[in-house]
Amino acid sequence: MIANLFVLLLIVGLIVLFGWLTFRAIRARKLWIKIAGGIGAGLLTLLFAAVAFMGAKGVAATYFPAVPAAPALTVAGTPEQIARGEYLVNLSCIGCHSAVGSDGAPSQQQPLSGGTDMTAAEGFGFIGAMVAENLTPGGKLAGYSDGELFRALRHSVNQQGHSLGFMSFLPYAQLSDQDTEAIIAYLRSLPPAQTDGDTGDKLNFVGALMLGAGMFGPQPDRSPGVVTAPAEAATAEYGKYVATYGDCRGCHGPNMTGMPATSVGPAVPNPRPFVAGWTLDQFTQVMRTGRRPDGSELAVGMPWQNASRMTDEDLAALYAYLRANP
Repeated sequence: MIANLFVLLLIVGLIVLFGWLTFRAIRARKLWIKIAGGIGAGLLTLLFAAVAFMGAKGVAATYFPAVPAAPALTVAGTPEQIARGEYLVNLSCIGCHSAVGSDGAPSQQQPLSGGTDMTAAEGFGFIGAMVAENLTPGGKLAGYSDGELFRALRHSVNQQGHSLGFMSFLPYAQLSDQDTEAIIAYLRSLPPAQTDGDTGDKLNFVGALMLGAGMFGPQPDRSPGVVTAPAEAATAEYGKYVATYGDCRGCHGPNMTGMPATSVGPAVPNPRPFVAGWTLDQFTQVMRTGRRPDGSELAVGMPWQNASRMTDEDLAALYAYLRANP
């Protein structure tokens, strides 16, 4: 944060400098200095003013997000909660927070020791580091209260109240209170995995500037109140909820109609036209194997391995949601 604030102050200083040069140029006696100097210094003043404004927005959104205090919460940690939490975590959290594989990417395997620098892995390390946290009691989360973990999942902020980079663009804020507590119960039940290296998000000023300019795409809606899940059934309503904790909506958009390309990622297609031509059995087989009915493989970036862990009932609900009008 200190470095980003220093860069911001430096840019403010440049605004003052070029503003002063603009004033001096306009008051110059020679016409060409008035014109060339006034236009050049004036444009630079406006440019740095825009950079400062967007950068300040990004810094504020990162370090001073408007989120409530962590609730006073103690999760019971019942066997039922732990079992539900394990199911949810293996559909979502494991995608980023699993142990680093031999290729440097998340292995999709336990332990949830994290360690992957997600920005570097996705090819945009120039915005700073976003290293996946160790979610076992051997990492920072051991020092979090249950309420702070709840707030991290609901509002995507760390213990200090700073925004979590990738997390803030995922729809976990729309998980029910019950399922959020189940995830906490499961994470608390894990054996501690000790890891070396620094973890967490360290967005630099370039990243803050891009965030302030909206170049990372829209963030999902966040609810400050109580969130309840729909009744479990093979319905479009519950299928939308499955798409939430299955992280489908994190990539394919809030209504699962695709997402346009951003400065840090390619466009993500609308899956609905594909699913419209499949039966439920075909859809289930695609999600289990990563292959379409014609034998072709799904796109490399499609994490079908996560979806393959869903129950048949959840896949039926997801199918109903994708077949319904968005």
